[in-house]
This record gives sequence, structure tokens and C-alpha cells, in this order.
Amino acid sequence: MRFPTSALLSVVLLIEGVSTALGAGLDAELLKVRAIGPRGEGHEQAIEAIRKVSQAELDQLIEILDAMKAANPLARNWLRSAAERVVQRGDNAKRSMPTTQLVDFLRNTANDPHARRLAYEILVAHDAGFAGKWNMRFLDDPSLELRRDSVQVLLDQADKLNKAADSAAAADKFGAALMAARDLDQITSAAAALEELGTKVNVNDVMGFIMSWHLAAPFDNTDKAGFDVAYPPEKGVDLKATYSGKDDTVRWIAYKADAKFGIIDLNEAIAKHKGTIGYAYAEFFAENAREVEIRIGCINANKVWLNGKLLTTNHVYHANMFVDQYKGIGRIKAGKNTILLKIAQNEQTEDWAQRWQFQLRVCDALGGAVKSTK
Repeated sequence: MRFPTSALLSVVLLIEGVSTALGAGLDAELLKVRAIGPRGEGHEQAIEAIRKVSQAELDQLIEILDAMKAANPLARNWLRSAAERVVQRGDNAKRSMPTTQLVDFLRNTANDPHARRLAYEILVAHDAGFAGKWNMRFLDDPSLELRRDSVQVLLDQADKLNKAADSAAAADKFGAALMAARDLDQITSAAAALEELGTKVNVNDVMGFIMSWHLAAPFDNTDKAGFDVAYPPEKGVDLKATYSGKDDTVRWIAYKADAKFGIIDLNEAIAKHKGTIGYAYAEFFAENAREVEIRIGCINANKVWLNGKLLTTNHVYHANMFVDQYKGIGRIKAGKNTILLKIAQNEQTEDWAQRWQFQLRVCDALGGAVKSTK
């Protein structure tokens, strides 16, 4: 059984009039809240604990924000609700916010990004000039919400400059926004504005989409039975090899995409097939070993391997496709790395079930492009 944030809020509101004297710290209660499982495990202990936490004093607010670090989404929402109630009670009693501590918490990028965002919102709500002082400090921030705010300020400034016919200054602002943005709408907005100003922008390169692939298809997926069949490419890629395919001999072909957001259309690159499996292989070179995210969008069932290790598997057909739809976390090594995709097409005959395509990019945890050195 799931327990939504709204249910917690109702409980917190019911206990508004309850006076609970807390000890010097909230550690024990916060641990109980953090222990709640995604399906409500530990709910009874957590609901009693959050009742006490929501009655904390303002000087304990940072403890609650601290507890959001590494908390699961459900526990984090409960803690946010409790923190908001503590702030509201403080406001009702006309007490001063712990501004210095909140600013220190916001400044420390090692803190939970959601908690830092909440600290920022509290500070903005209690100081009309705070946003103006801070809203340009987050262009390289690990909190995507805070970063978005700063990028939007840049975009708004660039728009004003553009309307004032200062195209050079506007282009500088749009360019800075493009490099800092991590949300797709802001990336495309900045890129479109730069294009209108005469600056060519390669969004595929900015976002780190892989455009050059080797493709091999079709292998059999009749009745969707091929998804878990380990065809030869899964046992090792030899670009000179030939394979026995669904209808004929299969060979690897080189293919370079030029579509927006790196979309590889297998119907176009190979031929239209139904009830089939296709493989896509790319080599990725890096100067140093590091953790990366392999993010894909795919309208078909798919699997992704990095250096032979399966990162993600998604047995879903024709539900949707969008940028960064699926994510696999892995580690690249210095030198050559290999990326292998399995893209499975089913046998549906509806017009909307004919697409056979994917897109893939390599990035850091925030969505910043990690590019191959070759």
C-alpha cells in the first residue's frame, strides 16, 4: 500500500494543536522516517516519528533538511512536509528564521539538492531581495532545480538584449545559457535563439548524442520470443562477421545519423521489418575512467550493454519515446569502450506501431554531455 504526501499532510494538520516537547536532537525520529519503505513499510513507526518532527523548533530545521540526504523519495516528501510545517509554525509565532544556517546549508553543494531547493524557497519567502542576490549563482549547480532558475534568468536577460537590438550581447547570454542548461526545453530555446541570431548550433553535439553506429539486423523476434535470445552480437561484436538472420545473412553496416536528437531510424537505415531484432554498436573513447549515465530514448523494447555489462533492459513496445527515457549507470574505462544496443520490433500492424528507432547519449549524473575523444 502506498502512502502519498497528501495523506501525510492531513496527519500533520490534525496534530497542529498537539504540543510535543522534543529533546536536544531529532536523530531517532528522523531515522524512523528515513526507514519508511517505498510501499509503506515501517509506516506506523514513521507516522509517529513525523508527528514529533513536525513539532520541532526552528533551530532544528537544519536537522530535518540534513535528513533528506540519501532519503528515498517517499521519506524525502514526508520530511519536506514536516519542514514546511516547522516554518509555518515559526511564522505564525512571528519567530525569526535561522537565516545564517539556511544560507550556509544552501551554499554547501554536498547537501541534498531537494533540501537545498527548499532552503532557497524558505529564504526567498522571507527576504524579498534574496532571489535577486542569488539567482545567478546556480549556473553550475548540482541541484537541477536551482540551476534551471539561473539559466532562466540568463534566457530572460538575453531576450531583453535581443529586443533592444544588442544582438552580440544577446548571443553571449544565449550561448552561456545553452552551455549551462540541462533541461531540454531550455536547451532548445537557447539553441533556437542563437540560430535566429545567425549562430549555428549542433544540439546533438551539445547534448552528447552518439551519431555514428554499426547496425546489424534483422534477427528473429516472432511472437516477441527473441528479446531474451542471446544472438551472436551479444556474445562479442566482430564487425567483419556475418550471421544467420531472420530471412537472410546479416552483416554489420556503418551508419551515421543526422536527425535531431540523434534519432536512428532503423526502418530507414536497414529496411522495414516486423517481428525482428536489430543491434547497434558504437565505440566510445575516454581519457580517464569515470562513472557515466547511458541515457536512451526508444519506442521499442531494448537492452543496453556497456563494455559487455548489461545496464538496462526495457521490454516495452510502442508506449512512447522521448529524450532520456531510460537510464543505465555504468563506468567507462580509459581508452576504448563499447556500447551495444538491442532494439526489438514486434508484429503490431497499427500505423502507430511501425516505428523502429532509438537515440542514445552518454552524460554525467546531471545530464551534461560526456563526449568520446575520437
